[in-house]
Amino acid sequence: MDINPEIKTYPDIGQLAFGNNGRIIISVFMYLELFLLSVEFLILEGDNLHKLFPNVHLHIFGKNIGGKRVFILLSALVMLPTTWLNLALLAYVSVGGILASIILVSSVFSVGAFEGVGFKERGVLWRWNGLPTAISLYTFCYCGHAIFPTLCNSMKNRSKFPKVLLICFTISAISYGIMAILGYIMYGEDLISQVTLNLPTRSIGSKIAIYTTLINPLTKYAIVVSPLATAIEDALSLHTSRPARLTVRTVLVRTILVISTVVVALFIPFFGSIMALIGSFLSISASILIPCLCYLKIDKTSRKFGIELIVIVVVLVLGFFVAVMGTYMSVRDIFKNINAK
Repeated sequence: MDINPEIKTYPDIGQLAFGNNGRIIISVFMYLELFLLSVEFLILEGDNLHKLFPNVHLHIFGKNIGGKRVFILLSALVMLPTTWLNLALLAYVSVGGILASIILVSSVFSVGAFEGVGFKERGVLWRWNGLPTAISLYTFCYCGHAIFPTLCNSMKNRSKFPKVLLICFTISAISYGIMAILGYIMYGEDLISQVTLNLPTRSIGSKIAIYTTLINPLTKYAIVVSPLATAIEDALSLHTSRPARLTVRTVLVRTILVISTVVVALFIPFFGSIMALIGSFLSISASILIPCLCYLKIDKTSRKFGIELIVIVVVLVLGFFVAVMGTYMSVRDIFKNINAK
């Protein structure tokens, strides 16, 4: 983006490196990743609300809808208006997500330390057959690359973007690490894909943790959907000369997009398996493999034999291995869950 000011989005980088084919490939990976991530937010809401209110049912058109499906639908209705906001306004909404993350980690620690759960559980620390899935899940936590160009262009001072990335990745690494360790030493082998589903519902810390978990998707769903909605609007030539202006057609596009994520969330409501699939197939491709390939193509000096080239090749080889193995295992788990359902 610094080399060529005309680059505004991630697909633009792909086009600069590999032409139209590069743009198409990156667009497919990026937008599919964002779409499934928004599906994950709905599943997250459904799982945690169902844990709090397990007996809620609705009768719609003569059909009884219960379980987390009710809460997936209700969550989508609450999130829908946020998708109609522009990106600048969403920045203020996302601050709530940062505060929610801090409260969440503190609440889980409180449950373990002061509410009888303790930190005594132990399990198998290392399993080779679980490595691809673990790396896939870990990669998922850092899969924001697809929206980095959009965020950078929305900043008043783009020169501060590297500092923003450094702060975000540092805070994320600390919070993810603490949460992983807490969940492991609190529940060991019985740990569920969402630690909030393990927590006892009657404790105060658990309720705070679950409620703050519910806040996070509300603050991030629209940010994830925004680049996808913008791409559709551009393709349909729905943008006006006033970016902040809300039109009936843009509202319709974003509403249909939300409905489509609801449909997927209702049919494949498996949080951990979908997260692993996103991490292995889409996140590793969009955040590790494709950036390395684009860099090698755009910067000819990077192809000279040296430490940098060796590191890039190692990253590509390891990334490809994890992508293949992780994708296979996550797809296998999804089909297992569907058949069990």
